[in-house]
Formats: sequence, structure tokens, C-alpha cells
Amino acid sequence: MYAYIFSDIRINMLDKFTVVRLSAGNEKFEILVKPDPALEYKLGKNIDISNIMISDEIYSDANKGTRISTEKLMKHFKTTDQLEIAKQIMAKGDLNMNTDQRRKMIEEKKKQIVQYINKNFVDPKTHMPHPISRINAVLDEARLAIDPFKRLDDQIKNIIEPLRKILPLKSEILELNVTVPPQFSGQSFSVFKSIGEIKSEQWLSDGSLQVVLNINAGMKGSFLDRIGTATKGSAQVTER
Repeated sequence: MYAYIFSDIRINMLDKFTVVRLSAGNEKFEILVKPDPALEYKLGKNIDISNIMISDEIYSDANKGTRISTEKLMKHFKTTDQLEIAKQIMAKGDLNMNTDQRRKMIEEKKKQIVQYINKNFVDPKTHMPHPISRINAVLDEARLAIDPFKRLDDQIKNIIEPLRKILPLKSEILELNVTVPPQFSGQSFSVFKSIGEIKSEQWLSDGSLQVVLNINAGMKGSFLDRIGTATKGSAQVTER
């Protein structure tokens, strides 16, 4: 079986299979995966790890078919469960991508960056978020490098600073007083925690919940929509 696999790899590896490679110490750990499902897995899609694997073997050199020893697997991964090890390699390793896949991954990361800017920054003149289309256009104009493998939090600062030379951006925090009737307190808490920072909370004599909430100004519209839906329009919201 494996002889057939490896001969096929040599003929057209990039079309049918690709490698995910993880370096740990002086060792290299490689797995064979299906290119498109592997990329979707990397991008966060919920796919069973077994459905992206070509073989459940762990290699030191997948192209040559050189398998890694169980001793080395245990040393580096604390297990010999090959699917569990494959998950770790997928999470931390580098996926060998073709040009189209790399473009797709960069576009996905760019989308995350645009959404982050839209939600966390406002135009200092209008105190409203910049439209998605405007942020996209300015990112293209600025020609900033986007690393498809780097976490958003680790590269957003290096993107925001040069972007400010073209697009005025202000991170503005609003402090809101929010009061909700007792029957909607549970639903409201999930909204508060997902969209802002609860500074204080107090139960009033009628059972209503009063919360002081800090949110980014760019999220105010979204917050009002969500808290309105959660409380059927009964929430009272004022700026402090």
C-alpha cells in the first residue's frame, strides 16, 4: 500500500498530497494530508483529523517514507496515539501550500483584520466605524504584508500604525449604564461578556439588573441590537 502511495507522490505530490512539517529540537515530524481539507482545518473548519490524513503514520521524511520511532514520538508528544500527534502537528506545524491555497489563507487573514478594525476603531470625526469596503480599499492601497500563519493579535499592531497614515483611526471606549428586567438577566449576561467588560453589577429592589459596561465605541450599534433582541426591547441603555 505505502509503496503505491509514495510512487504516486513522486509523480504528482502537490496535486494529490502535501506535507505538514513540525520541527522540534533536532527532529522533524511530518504527516501526509489532503491539501484542501488540510487548509480548511488550518483555517478553523471543524473537520475530523482522520478525514484529512493520507496515512496515519508519522514520518521524519514523508517523501522517502522514513517513519519516526515510537520512542521519539513519546519523548516529544508524550503519547504514541498517531491521530493525537497529527492534531498537534497540524496545530503547530507548517502546511506546504500551493499558490492558490496561500492566496486563500491570506484573504482569510485579511478578512479577520478588516473585521477587527471595523469593530475596534472609529473615525475620530464621526465616532462611527469605517465601512468594511473602505478598510479593505485602504489595506490594498497600503500594500501591507499579511502573514497567513501569524496570529491576528501578533500582527495587528504592525498593521494599525502604518494604516493610520491613510485612514484616521481611534480606539474609543464608552462606559454604559445598562438596566434589564429580571427575566432577561441570564441572556443579557452572555451579551455583556461577549462584547465588553463588566465594571460593576447591581441588583435593584425590583429585581432588575443594572450593569456598568465598557465597550469599544465601534461596537455600540452591534451591542444595542443584541441587547435589544435579548431583552425584547426592554433594556435601558445610557452613556455615563
